[in-house]
Amino acid sequence: MSGHSKWATTKHKKAALDAKRGKLFARLIKNIEVAARTGGGDPDGNPTLYDAIQKAKKNSVPQDNIERARKRGAGEEAGGADWQNITYEGYGPNGVAVLIECLTDNKNRAASEVRTALTRNNGTLADPGSVAYLFNRKGVVIMPKNGLSEDDVLMAVLDAGAEEVNDLGESFEIVSEAGDLVSVRTALQDAGYDYESAEPTFLASVNVPLDAEAAKKVFRLIDALEDCDDVQNVYANFDVSDEVMAEAGA
Repeated sequence: MSGHSKWATTKHKKAALDAKRGKLFARLIKNIEVAARTGGGDPDGNPTLYDAIQKAKKNSVPQDNIERARKRGAGEEAGGADWQNITYEGYGPNGVAVLIECLTDNKNRAASEVRTALTRNNGTLADPGSVAYLFNRKGVVIMPKNGLSEDDVLMAVLDAGAEEVNDLGESFEIVSEAGDLVSVRTALQDAGYDYESAEPTFLASVNVPLDAEAAKKVFRLIDALEDCDDVQNVYANFDVSDEVMAEAGA
């Protein structure tokens, strides 16, 4: 898990700086709109919206864009799309299991884009339920170290429901049940600790170790899936060492 998490964190930082900034912004804006639509437009009373807004701010999405998305979702402003959540399952190179979360206003387009990305990159679409059982829904908070030790963080979040704290190099990953995410995030805030992101995610229960060649193929597949406009998140059950990541150029 730690290898995959470290890779995901690296990708996240890179995405905030590279040419895909527009796609990243679009995903974050969609999250805000959907969160406001499903839980109301007040961030103080809607933790999902609060976290979606915080993540957008951390990634430098303009405040005007954030506020317009919140208003559209809450019905305070016209123009909100009828976004639907769809999850596709598939297999990548080396039998790596892949979960693909989409947020779309056109199911046929989303299915076509996902299928094309998979087939062009040594992957296949799988039947519903084929790989989902390999993943568990968890809450994950990523926070910069800022001179803190693992014990410092653990002491702050243990009573809030945190299950483990993982060292990702420059940051810590705090894992909890998805239902404890808000209490863990709140515990960090109460302790005066800054965090980068707090969101529900899927973590694999069994990981497939990859060498550099296989890792390159899996990274290419995930890049292709993330390039699809309707794809919000991609989860895969691989593990890569720091050495493999360096060799693969992740």
